[in-house]
Amino acid sequence: MPGVYRKTLDLPLVIPVFPLDGALLLPGGQLPLNIFEPRYLNMLDDAMSGERMIGMVQTRPGGDITRPALAPIGCAGRVTSFAETSDGRYLITLTGVARFRVGEELPARTPYRQVRADFTPFDLDLREDQQEAVGDAAPLLNALRRYLDHRGLAIDWSEAQAAPSDALINSLAMALPFDPLEKQALLEARTIADRRSTLVALLEIDAAQDDDEPPSVQ
Repeated sequence: MPGVYRKTLDLPLVIPVFPLDGALLLPGGQLPLNIFEPRYLNMLDDAMSGERMIGMVQTRPGGDITRPALAPIGCAGRVTSFAETSDGRYLITLTGVARFRVGEELPARTPYRQVRADFTPFDLDLREDQQEAVGDAAPLLNALRRYLDHRGLAIDWSEAQAAPSDALINSLAMALPFDPLEKQALLEARTIADRRSTLVALLEIDAAQDDDEPPSVQ
């Protein structure tokens, strides 16, 4: 996907947004979505006839129930797989391209929301490989092991150890059951190394919790 968009100026100035708390998309990551609301079916129809770009964004306090306030930073993804079910739902995969600052929201001319997107602070997201910027993977793997032991989970360690560090960081950040505020902190981490530090902190906080206390970070 970075090969398609080599610089932030290649990206659209206005994108449709899909507000969905707890769903984290990161550059290079893949997010499967089951689309069934009419307004978002319409959004997909329009996206597929154009840039195929959708912005995933969480909400924040404010606004109203039907139009909640948007978090300041989201991540744009390109639709890279698309299927329609017999009952009219769309099953899609979004592949993360780059993060963006949420700018002005356009007046409602569509049933879905659209915003001006500022990608310029996140030009590093378009780099093909950020593994060298991450550094030693040992602290992350050690924290992950403690987290999994605490939760009684298991993974294929040979696969985790062989994975590029940047891909491992992003896949864990997207897949693990952090709360929306924690997901937003992972999204807003300035660099991949910063995201690793945030991820390690979240894993260690969870592993240190008593079993009857819900993990949280403020």
